[in-house]
Amino acid sequence: MSRFAVRMSYATTCVTRVLWIVMDNEISSRATDLLRTLVEMHIHDGQPVASKSLQAVSGMSVSPATIRNIMADLEDRGYLVSPHTSAGRIPTAQGYRLFVDSLLQIQPLDASAFEALKEELNPNRSTKELVYSASNLLAQITTQAGIVTVPRPNAQHLRQVEFLSLSENRVLVILVLNEREVQNRIIELPRPMSEAQLKAAADLINRRYAGCDLVDVKAGIVQEMRLARSQIDEYMTVALDLASQAMEDQATDDDYVMTGENHLLGQARPEDFTKLRELFDAFESKRDVLDLLDKSARADGVQIFIGDESGFDVFGDYSVVTAPYAQGARTLGVLGVIGPTRMAYERVIPMVDMTAKLLSVALSR
Repeated sequence: MSRFAVRMSYATTCVTRVLWIVMDNEISSRATDLLRTLVEMHIHDGQPVASKSLQAVSGMSVSPATIRNIMADLEDRGYLVSPHTSAGRIPTAQGYRLFVDSLLQIQPLDASAFEALKEELNPNRSTKELVYSASNLLAQITTQAGIVTVPRPNAQHLRQVEFLSLSENRVLVILVLNEREVQNRIIELPRPMSEAQLKAAADLINRRYAGCDLVDVKAGIVQEMRLARSQIDEYMTVALDLASQAMEDQATDDDYVMTGENHLLGQARPEDFTKLRELFDAFESKRDVLDLLDKSARADGVQIFIGDESGFDVFGDYSVVTAPYAQGARTLGVLGVIGPTRMAYERVIPMVDMTAKLLSVALSR
Protein backbone atom coordinates (compact mmCIF):
# COMPACT_ATOMS: atom_id res chain seq x y z
CA MET A 1 0.00 0.00 0.00
CA SER A 2 1.23 3.49 -0.85
CA ARG A 3 2.64 5.42 2.04
CA PHE A 4 0.51 8.35 1.05
CA ALA A 5 -2.78 6.65 0.24
CA VAL A 6 -5.38 4.32 1.60
CA ARG A 7 -7.68 3.04 -1.11
CA MET A 8 -11.10 2.21 0.17
CA SER A 9 -13.26 -0.74 -0.84
CA TYR A 10 -16.57 -1.58 0.76
CA ALA A 11 -16.38 -5.15 -0.49
CA THR A 12 -14.23 -5.87 2.54
CA THR A 13 -13.78 -4.11 5.84
CA CYS A 14 -10.32 -2.86 6.64
CA VAL A 15 -9.03 -4.96 9.53
CA THR A 16 -5.74 -5.21 11.34
CA ARG A 17 -3.22 -6.44 8.83
CA VAL A 18 0.06 -8.25 8.98
CA LEU A 19 2.48 -6.13 10.98
CA TRP A 20 4.72 -3.80 9.10
CA ILE A 21 8.46 -4.18 9.00
CA VAL A 22 9.95 -0.72 9.21
CA MET A 23 13.62 -0.16 8.41
CA ASP A 24 14.19 -3.90 8.77
CA ASN A 25 13.18 -3.81 12.45
CA GLU A 26 10.05 -5.75 13.42
CA ILE A 27 7.52 -4.17 15.73
CA SER A 28 6.14 -6.73 18.16
CA SER A 29 2.43 -7.44 18.36
CA ARG A 30 2.45 -6.14 21.94
CA ALA A 31 3.97 -2.86 20.76
CA THR A 32 1.46 -2.44 17.95
CA ASP A 33 -1.43 -3.16 20.33
CA LEU A 34 -0.14 -0.49 22.70
CA LEU A 35 0.41 1.95 19.85
CA ARG A 36 -3.14 1.41 18.62
CA THR A 37 -4.53 2.01 22.11
CA LEU A 38 -2.38 5.10 22.66
CA VAL A 39 -3.43 6.63 19.32
CA GLU A 40 -7.09 5.98 20.05
CA MET A 41 -6.73 7.59 23.49
CA HIS A 42 -5.02 10.63 21.99
CA ILE A 43 -7.69 10.98 19.30
CA HIS A 44 -10.35 10.84 22.00
CA ASP A 45 -9.03 13.47 24.42
CA GLY A 46 -6.02 15.11 22.78
CA GLN A 47 -3.83 14.72 25.85
CA PRO A 48 -0.40 13.06 26.26
CA VAL A 49 -0.83 9.45 27.37
CA ALA A 50 1.04 8.24 30.45
CA SER A 51 2.20 4.63 30.87
CA LYS A 52 -0.12 4.06 33.82
CA SER A 53 -3.19 5.19 31.86
CA LEU A 54 -2.11 3.17 28.86
CA GLN A 55 -1.74 0.04 30.96
CA ALA A 56 -5.21 0.49 32.46
CA VAL A 57 -6.97 1.06 29.12
CA SER A 58 -5.05 -1.61 27.17
CA GLY A 59 -5.84 -4.30 29.75
CA MET A 60 -2.44 -5.91 29.28
CA SER A 61 -1.20 -8.02 32.17
CA VAL A 62 2.31 -6.56 32.13
CA SER A 63 4.13 -4.31 34.58
CA PRO A 64 4.21 -0.50 34.25
CA ALA A 65 7.96 -0.81 33.68
CA THR A 66 7.32 -3.00 30.62
CA ILE A 67 4.81 -0.48 29.29
CA ARG A 68 7.36 2.31 29.76
CA ASN A 69 10.05 0.31 27.97
CA ILE A 70 7.77 -0.36 25.00
CA MET A 71 6.77 3.30 24.82
CA ALA A 72 10.43 4.31 24.94
CA ASP A 73 11.18 1.92 22.08
CA LEU A 74 8.31 3.31 20.01
CA GLU A 75 9.63 6.79 20.69
CA ASP A 76 13.12 5.76 19.55
CA ARG A 77 11.60 4.44 16.31
CA GLY A 78 9.86 7.79 15.69
CA TYR A 79 6.27 6.74 16.36
CA LEU A 80 5.82 8.65 19.62
CA VAL A 81 7.15 11.87 21.09
CA SER A 82 7.21 13.29 24.61
CA PRO A 83 5.97 16.89 24.88
CA HIS A 84 8.41 18.86 26.98
CA THR A 85 5.68 19.76 29.48
CA SER A 86 4.46 16.22 30.12
CA ALA A 87 5.72 12.78 31.07
CA GLY A 88 3.15 11.25 28.70
CA ARG A 89 3.57 10.66 24.99
CA ILE A 90 1.64 11.53 21.85
CA PRO A 91 1.78 9.97 18.36
CA THR A 92 3.97 11.56 15.69
CA ALA A 93 2.88 11.84 12.05
CA GLN A 94 4.81 8.59 11.47
CA GLY A 95 2.89 6.97 14.33
CA TYR A 96 -0.41 8.08 12.83
CA ARG A 97 0.68 6.80 9.42
CA LEU A 98 1.36 3.33 10.84
CA PHE A 99 -1.96 3.46 12.68
CA VAL A 100 -3.93 4.47 9.57
CA ASP A 101 -2.22 2.06 7.19
CA SER A 102 -1.98 -1.01 9.41
CA LEU A 103 -4.00 -0.79 12.60
CA LEU A 104 -7.15 1.18 11.79
CA GLN A 105 -10.47 -0.63 11.55
CA ILE A 106 -12.76 1.18 9.13
CA GLN A 107 -16.46 0.91 9.86
CA PRO A 108 -19.23 1.19 7.24
CA LEU A 109 -20.74 4.65 6.98
CA ASP A 110 -23.43 5.29 9.58
CA ALA A 111 -26.91 4.73 8.15
CA SER A 112 -28.17 8.19 9.12
CA ALA A 113 -25.16 9.85 7.50
CA PHE A 114 -25.69 7.80 4.33
CA GLU A 115 -29.34 8.85 4.15
CA ALA A 116 -28.39 12.51 4.67
CA LEU A 117 -25.91 12.25 1.81
CA LYS A 118 -28.44 10.63 -0.53
CA GLU A 119 -31.07 13.27 0.29
CA GLU A 120 -28.80 16.30 -0.10
CA LEU A 121 -26.84 15.07 -3.14
CA ASN A 122 -29.96 14.94 -5.28
CA PRO A 123 -29.30 14.67 -9.03
CA ASN A 124 -32.05 17.24 -9.67
CA ARG A 125 -30.05 19.98 -7.95
CA SER A 126 -27.65 22.29 -9.76
CA THR A 127 -23.90 21.67 -9.76
CA LYS A 128 -23.38 24.71 -7.51
CA GLU A 129 -25.95 23.46 -5.00
CA LEU A 130 -24.42 19.98 -4.99
CA VAL A 131 -20.92 21.33 -4.33
CA TYR A 132 -22.10 23.47 -1.41
CA SER A 133 -24.16 20.61 0.02
CA ALA A 134 -21.20 18.21 -0.17
CA SER A 135 -18.94 20.65 1.67
CA ASN A 136 -21.56 21.27 4.36
CA LEU A 137 -22.23 17.58 4.88
CA LEU A 138 -18.54 16.76 5.16
CA ALA A 139 -18.12 19.44 7.82
CA GLN A 140 -21.25 18.58 9.78
CA ILE A 141 -20.83 14.83 9.91
CA THR A 142 -17.06 14.73 10.53
CA THR A 143 -16.97 17.90 12.72
CA GLN A 144 -13.93 19.06 10.73
CA ALA A 145 -13.55 21.48 7.82
CA GLY A 146 -15.12 20.25 4.58
CA ILE A 147 -13.70 21.33 1.24
CA VAL A 148 -14.88 20.75 -2.35
CA THR A 149 -13.24 22.17 -5.46
CA VAL A 150 -15.60 23.83 -7.93
CA PRO A 151 -15.78 21.88 -11.21
CA ARG A 152 -13.88 23.51 -14.03
CA PRO A 153 -16.21 24.23 -16.95
CA ASN A 154 -15.81 22.51 -20.28
CA ALA A 155 -13.94 24.42 -22.94
CA GLN A 156 -16.03 27.35 -24.19
CA HIS A 157 -15.65 28.79 -27.66
CA LEU A 158 -16.86 32.22 -28.67
CA ARG A 159 -19.29 32.15 -31.58
CA GLN A 160 -20.51 35.73 -31.44
CA VAL A 161 -20.77 38.79 -29.23
CA GLU A 162 -23.24 41.67 -29.42
CA PHE A 163 -23.34 44.96 -27.52
CA LEU A 164 -26.71 46.70 -27.07
CA SER A 165 -27.07 50.14 -25.51
CA LEU A 166 -29.58 50.24 -22.67
CA SER A 167 -29.41 53.70 -21.15
CA GLU A 168 -26.67 56.24 -20.57
CA ASN A 169 -23.50 54.22 -19.85
CA ARG A 170 -25.12 50.81 -19.45
CA VAL A 171 -24.61 48.16 -22.13
CA LEU A 172 -26.13 44.70 -22.50
CA VAL A 173 -23.54 42.10 -23.54
CA ILE A 174 -24.83 39.01 -25.36
CA LEU A 175 -22.30 36.18 -25.60
CA VAL A 176 -23.05 33.16 -27.79
CA LEU A 177 -20.80 30.24 -26.78
CA ASN A 178 -20.22 26.79 -28.24
CA GLU A 179 -23.27 25.58 -30.18
CA ARG A 180 -26.18 27.25 -28.47
CA GLU A 181 -25.24 28.57 -25.01
CA VAL A 182 -26.19 32.23 -24.55
CA GLN A 183 -24.99 34.38 -21.65
CA ASN A 184 -26.14 37.92 -20.92
CA ARG A 185 -24.69 40.52 -18.62
CA ILE A 186 -24.86 44.27 -18.11
CA ILE A 187 -21.73 46.39 -17.84
CA GLU A 188 -21.15 50.05 -16.97
CA LEU A 189 -18.97 52.08 -19.33
CA PRO A 190 -16.82 55.05 -18.23
CA ARG A 191 -18.48 57.11 -20.99
CA PRO A 192 -21.41 56.62 -23.39
CA MET A 193 -20.91 54.88 -26.73
CA SER A 194 -23.13 55.23 -29.76
CA GLU A 195 -24.89 52.29 -31.42
CA ALA A 196 -22.45 52.58 -34.31
CA GLN A 197 -19.46 52.40 -31.97
CA LEU A 198 -20.90 49.38 -30.16
CA LYS A 199 -21.55 47.59 -33.46
CA ALA A 200 -18.04 48.37 -34.69
CA ALA A 201 -16.57 47.01 -31.44
CA ALA A 202 -18.60 43.79 -31.74
CA ASP A 203 -17.62 43.38 -35.38
CA LEU A 204 -13.96 43.76 -34.49
CA ILE A 205 -14.12 41.09 -31.75
CA ASN A 206 -16.17 38.69 -33.88
CA ARG A 207 -13.83 39.09 -36.84
CA ARG A 208 -10.72 38.42 -34.77
CA TYR A 209 -11.90 35.89 -32.20
CA ALA A 210 -15.00 33.99 -33.38
CA GLY A 211 -14.36 30.26 -32.91
CA CYS A 212 -11.57 30.77 -30.38
CA ASP A 213 -11.48 29.33 -26.86
CA LEU A 214 -12.47 31.97 -24.30
CA VAL A 215 -9.16 31.52 -22.51
CA ASP A 216 -7.36 32.45 -25.74
CA VAL A 217 -9.78 35.30 -26.36
CA LYS A 218 -9.01 36.85 -22.96
CA ALA A 219 -5.26 36.45 -23.43
CA GLY A 220 -5.44 37.92 -26.93
CA ILE A 221 -7.47 40.92 -25.78
CA VAL A 222 -5.00 41.69 -23.02
CA GLN A 223 -2.09 41.48 -25.47
CA GLU A 224 -3.84 43.63 -28.07
CA MET A 225 -4.75 46.24 -25.45
CA ARG A 226 -1.06 46.67 -24.68
CA LEU A 227 -0.22 47.11 -28.37
CA ALA A 228 -3.15 49.41 -29.03
CA ARG A 229 -2.17 51.71 -26.19
CA SER A 230 1.43 51.81 -27.33
CA GLN A 231 0.22 52.81 -30.82
CA ILE A 232 -2.23 55.38 -29.40
CA ASP A 233 -5.08 53.79 -31.32
CA GLU A 234 -8.07 55.13 -29.38
CA TYR A 235 -10.69 53.24 -31.37
CA MET A 236 -8.90 49.93 -30.87
CA THR A 237 -8.38 50.66 -27.18
CA VAL A 238 -12.07 51.43 -26.59
CA ALA A 239 -13.22 48.34 -28.47
CA LEU A 240 -10.85 46.01 -26.65
CA ASP A 241 -11.62 47.54 -23.27
CA LEU A 242 -15.30 46.91 -23.90
CA ALA A 243 -14.57 43.30 -24.88
CA SER A 244 -12.37 42.85 -21.81
CA GLN A 245 -15.22 43.92 -19.53
CA ALA A 246 -17.58 41.62 -21.40
CA MET A 247 -15.32 38.62 -20.74
CA GLU A 248 -14.46 39.61 -17.19
CA ASP A 249 -16.98 37.45 -15.35
CA GLN A 250 -15.98 34.32 -17.25
CA ALA A 251 -13.16 33.83 -14.75
CA THR A 252 -14.16 32.88 -11.22
CA ASP A 253 -12.46 33.21 -7.86
CA ASP A 254 -14.50 30.31 -6.52
CA ASP A 255 -11.78 27.68 -6.78
CA TYR A 256 -13.24 25.73 -3.89
CA VAL A 257 -15.98 25.81 -1.29
CA MET A 258 -14.98 25.38 2.34
CA THR A 259 -17.22 25.11 5.39
CA GLY A 260 -16.70 24.14 9.02
CA GLU A 261 -13.59 26.21 9.80
CA ASN A 262 -15.26 26.87 13.16
CA HIS A 263 -14.75 23.18 14.01
CA LEU A 264 -11.00 23.64 13.73
CA LEU A 265 -11.16 26.65 16.01
CA GLY A 266 -13.32 24.82 18.54
CA GLN A 267 -10.87 21.90 18.78
CA ALA A 268 -7.74 24.05 19.03
CA ARG A 269 -5.84 24.49 22.29
CA PRO A 270 -4.14 27.80 23.13
CA GLU A 271 -0.78 26.43 21.99
CA ASP A 272 -2.34 25.53 18.61
CA PHE A 273 -3.50 29.05 17.71
CA THR A 274 -0.32 30.12 15.93
CA LYS A 275 -0.42 27.10 13.61
CA LEU A 276 -4.16 27.51 13.13
CA ARG A 277 -3.71 31.14 12.15
CA GLU A 278 -1.17 30.06 9.52
CA LEU A 279 -3.63 27.47 8.22
CA PHE A 280 -6.41 30.07 7.95
CA ASP A 281 -3.99 32.36 6.09
CA ALA A 282 -3.40 29.48 3.65
CA PHE A 283 -7.16 29.13 3.19
CA GLU A 284 -7.26 32.83 2.37
CA SER A 285 -4.37 32.82 -0.11
CA LYS A 286 -5.45 29.42 -1.54
CA ARG A 287 -2.05 28.68 -3.10
CA ASP A 288 -0.85 25.73 -0.97
CA VAL A 289 -4.38 24.40 -0.56
CA LEU A 290 -5.02 24.33 -4.31
CA ASP A 291 -1.65 22.72 -5.01
CA LEU A 292 -2.48 19.89 -2.60
CA LEU A 293 -5.99 19.46 -3.99
CA ASP A 294 -4.66 19.36 -7.56
CA LYS A 295 -2.26 16.61 -6.49
CA SER A 296 -5.18 14.69 -4.99
CA ALA A 297 -7.34 15.10 -8.10
CA ARG A 298 -4.71 13.31 -10.19
CA ALA A 299 -4.75 10.24 -7.91
CA ASP A 300 -7.21 7.38 -7.58
CA GLY A 301 -9.37 6.77 -4.52
CA VAL A 302 -9.01 8.16 -1.04
CA GLN A 303 -5.75 9.98 -0.30
CA ILE A 304 -4.57 10.66 3.25
CA PHE A 305 -1.90 13.25 3.94
CA ILE A 306 -0.74 13.30 7.57
CA GLY A 307 1.24 16.29 8.79
CA ASP A 308 4.20 17.15 6.59
CA GLU A 309 3.38 14.36 4.12
CA SER A 310 1.45 17.02 2.21
CA GLY A 311 4.72 18.74 1.35
CA PHE A 312 3.53 22.05 2.81
CA ASP A 313 4.63 23.33 6.21
CA VAL A 314 1.26 24.89 6.92
CA PHE A 315 -0.30 21.40 7.20
CA GLY A 316 2.35 20.17 9.64
CA ASP A 317 -0.12 19.64 12.51
CA TYR A 318 -3.09 18.69 10.34
CA SER A 319 -4.30 15.85 8.18
CA VAL A 320 -6.09 16.10 4.85
CA VAL A 321 -8.31 13.26 3.60
CA THR A 322 -9.44 13.62 -0.02
CA ALA A 323 -11.11 11.77 -2.88
CA PRO A 324 -11.75 12.84 -6.50
CA TYR A 325 -15.27 13.08 -7.88
CA ALA A 326 -16.26 12.71 -11.50
CA GLN A 327 -18.91 13.03 -14.16
CA GLY A 328 -18.88 9.71 -15.92
CA ALA A 329 -15.24 8.97 -16.73
CA ARG A 330 -14.11 12.62 -16.47
CA THR A 331 -12.70 13.81 -13.14
CA LEU A 332 -14.32 17.13 -12.23
CA GLY A 333 -12.61 17.93 -8.96
CA VAL A 334 -11.76 16.72 -5.50
CA LEU A 335 -13.41 16.90 -2.09
CA GLY A 336 -12.14 16.22 1.39
CA VAL A 337 -11.79 16.98 5.05
CA ILE A 338 -9.11 19.01 6.83
CA GLY A 339 -8.58 18.54 10.55
CA PRO A 340 -5.97 17.95 13.25
CA THR A 341 -3.83 14.83 12.93
CA ARG A 342 -5.82 13.31 15.78
CA MET A 343 -9.05 13.26 13.75
CA ALA A 344 -11.30 10.19 13.90
CA TYR A 345 -10.02 8.55 10.72
CA GLU A 346 -12.36 5.56 11.02
CA ARG A 347 -15.30 7.97 10.50
CA VAL A 348 -13.71 10.52 8.20
CA ILE A 349 -12.34 8.08 5.58
CA PRO A 350 -15.65 6.33 4.71
CA MET A 351 -17.45 9.69 4.80
CA VAL A 352 -15.09 11.22 2.25
CA ASP A 353 -15.18 8.10 0.10
CA MET A 354 -18.97 7.84 0.01
CA THR A 355 -19.50 11.59 -0.50
CA ALA A 356 -17.25 11.47 -3.57
CA LYS A 357 -19.13 8.46 -4.94
CA LEU A 358 -22.61 9.95 -4.43
CA LEU A 359 -21.58 13.37 -5.75
CA SER A 360 -20.22 11.64 -8.86
CA VAL A 361 -23.50 9.78 -9.33
CA ALA A 362 -25.53 13.00 -8.94
CA LEU A 363 -23.40 14.92 -11.45
CA SER A 364 -23.40 12.06 -13.95
CA ARG A 365 -27.20 12.04 -14.13
